[in-house]
Amino acid sequence: MADEPTLGEVQRRMEQGFIDLKDDMRELGVRLDSKVDQKVYDLRHEALAARVTTLETLREKDAEKIVATRRWLVGAVIVPLIGILLPVIILLVQGS
Repeated sequence: MADEPTLGEVQRRMEQGFIDLKDDMRELGVRLDSKVDQKVYDLRHEALAARVTTLETLREKDAEKIVATRRWLVGAVIVPLIGILLPVIILLVQGS
C-alpha cells in the first residue's frame, strides 16, 4: 500500500492532466487560426498565375518591339548609310 498514491495525489495528477490538455487545445487552436483556408490559398494561387501570364505576355510584346526597332534601325539608318558611303568608297578606290 505504500506504493499507491493517496486520493489527494490522484486528484492533483488529474488536475495537472486537465491543465495540460487545456494548454494543448489552446495551442492547437492558435495553430489552426494561423493556417490559411484552402479557398483563400486557391484564390491567391489563381491570382498569381494570372499575374505571371500577364507578365509573360508583356515580355513577349516587349521582345517583339525590340525586334521591330532593330529592323527599323537596319532599314532606315544602316542601309541608306551604306548606300551613300559605298559609292564614295568605290570612287576613292578606283581613283587611286
